[in-house]
Amino acid sequence: MSTPGPDVRGNLPRSYFDAMYESSDDPWGFASRWYEQRKYGLTLAMLSSPRYQSAFEPGCSIGVLSQALAARCDRLLCTDVSERAVDLARERLRGADHVCLQVGDAFTQWPATSFDLIVVSELLYYHDEQALPRLIARLAKSLTPRGELVAVHWRHHVAEYPSSGDAVHDALSESPGLSRRATYTDSDFRADSFTRRDTQRIPWVAERDGLVGTQFRRLW
Repeated sequence: MSTPGPDVRGNLPRSYFDAMYESSDDPWGFASRWYEQRKYGLTLAMLSSPRYQSAFEPGCSIGVLSQALAARCDRLLCTDVSERAVDLARERLRGADHVCLQVGDAFTQWPATSFDLIVVSELLYYHDEQALPRLIARLAKSLTPRGELVAVHWRHHVAEYPSSGDAVHDALSESPGLSRRATYTDSDFRADSFTRRDTQRIPWVAERDGLVGTQFRRLW
């Protein structure tokens, strides 16, 4: 089966994803592959807080990662360009009333609110070098002052994708609106955690738990 190439914006069109979900309810093996299970575990480990008030996951697909995020969030908004994917995610998240699932294109439909957690997993390389900076700017502006962005992307070459995982994470790291706090890289994927650059220094995990700083030194 042939798949559509990038549209005039340089982004993969909705028809690409419709074709993928016509062939399978889980075309990337999100619910079945150990690669995905391991990646989700590392993604969750990148989150610096045990719980978040409001979170956003654009490109949620069938909701496998969404299900894990829902356990860490008071409110979670998940969107995907594929109506079929969103239907499958709703089935997976049935009963999770604090999760809102919507059909939406991350490039043209963006929520007019701020979040203290945004997770973009396997999404940004669907956009080319013209569209990508605009999306990254939206990500930075959509974080609350102490908000956190976690990005995770496949590093191997995919011919039909307008960009690559490495290019995406390089662009995120070079963004004037974001400051990188944590990073993980292996042969398959990259994961990075960011906060807004324009905010005051945000204590990291050990400092927040009192393991470093004045309180810790008094113990010794």
